[in-house]
Amino acid sequence: MASNWVAASICRALRQPALFPQSNFCVNLAKKQVGGPRISGQRRTHMIKQVTGDILLSNAQAIGHGIAPNDHFDSGLALTLRQDWPALYKDFRHYLHTAHPKVGDLWVWTRADGRRVINLFTQEPAPSEHAHPGKASYHNLNLCLRELHRFVETEKISSLALPRLATGVGGLQWDQVEPLIQQHLGSLKIPIYVYVTYHKGLKAAEDGK
Repeated sequence: MASNWVAASICRALRQPALFPQSNFCVNLAKKQVGGPRISGQRRTHMIKQVTGDILLSNAQAIGHGIAPNDHFDSGLALTLRQDWPALYKDFRHYLHTAHPKVGDLWVWTRADGRRVINLFTQEPAPSEHAHPGKASYHNLNLCLRELHRFVETEKISSLALPRLATGVGGLQWDQVEPLIQQHLGSLKIPIYVYVTYHKGLKAAEDGK
């Protein structure tokens, strides 16, 4: 408060036309007091909304989730996707035989209706074919979110739904994952729905109603 009073006093002195006809200091101070960077930050993140429900019932054009490069889709959201959309897992196994995905990359599967499932390789690969995949890491998640941002912009995705990425089977902490989602996706000018609580069969109020 004291520093604000001193700055205001300096500005009053600088406004004296006889002494200082113009002063950029006061203009910059006024912009800072309005809270330019803070308002900008709010604009970057206001499109991200936390919801409760079944992410597979989302109206979003694309659904993202975290897996390992050689995932078996046998737990968490991946298992639900495999059960509800078996063609996704079949195509994923074919993809593994034709490519060598690495952590930090993503693979996109498109349904017949045009909706996309974005598979983010946040977890370390399983050490062998029959072993369980490794855990996720914040490094891998950062890489995936950067790629996700690029994909959304390049493909002009109109809306996106995400779970609490890499916090289930992946083992990361939501209080550290959430800021990364804000950091990497907050500047996207599309609705982003984060399903913080999963309820099978319950359609979330994505539109706020």
